[in-house]
Amino acid sequence: MRSTRFRGAVVAASFALSLAAAPAAFAWGQVGHRIVANLAQRQLDPKALAEVKRLLATENDTDLADIATWPDELRDNPDTKELGKATAKLHYVDFNDPTCVYSPPKCPDGQCVVEGIRKYVAILGDRSKSDTERREALSFVVHFIGDVHQPLHAGYRDDKGGNDFQVQFQGKGSNLHKVWDSGMLYTRNLQFQAYADLLAAQGAVTLPKPIPPLDNPYAQWAEESCKISKAPGFYPDKHEIDDAYVAVERPVAEERLREAGKRLADVLNKTLD
Repeated sequence: MRSTRFRGAVVAASFALSLAAAPAAFAWGQVGHRIVANLAQRQLDPKALAEVKRLLATENDTDLADIATWPDELRDNPDTKELGKATAKLHYVDFNDPTCVYSPPKCPDGQCVVEGIRKYVAILGDRSKSDTERREALSFVVHFIGDVHQPLHAGYRDDKGGNDFQVQFQGKGSNLHKVWDSGMLYTRNLQFQAYADLLAAQGAVTLPKPIPPLDNPYAQWAEESCKISKAPGFYPDKHEIDDAYVAVERPVAEERLREAGKRLADVLNKTLD
């Protein structure tokens, strides 16, 4: 994994431009993924935090936010393009079913975000693996737990997670996936650190109760996202994202970011303690 210091500088320099440009069709975009990572790091216990810091230091990084977007950047780097292709299907799960019930056939050959999280949590917790493997796994865990909490990365429609659902947003053509990735979050006009401060100031998040008979928390998180995407009004009837839509749905997105941050911290505390 290449160092993320240069990436961080580029992101900071180009943030103003990204507010006007259509964001990439990745879950939460750069700001959202970094918010999740930042919220999680605040909730790590001392042993887990020490191990996270040790793994990050192997490439001169200091915070989980530094590696939160790396899995989305793989396909743009010739040196990591093949890994990007190999892990592309691990960013989402297609329910293709309005009941939003997860079962193994929803994840053929383990190629979905539910099994992606399971795979990389296991690698991260395996002390026999090299630091390089475990650091890479840490980045995937941070990223995929963010992904599974984005409602359109566990959608029930046959529309490529909302990418095929065209909308008008802020006077420009876009699609619902992009709006949920970053568009609504950018309406806050906050950098990720300030945004995370805002969400953290709301206090501890109350997590949804377990969904019986599921005994797979990662699958539950996907089911929660799917059910959000089928709620009335989530898909706007007039294909227009107006201020009223943002007023209703941005708090939903922010709650998912808070839940993802808490759950990521819980996973890392359990895996690394």
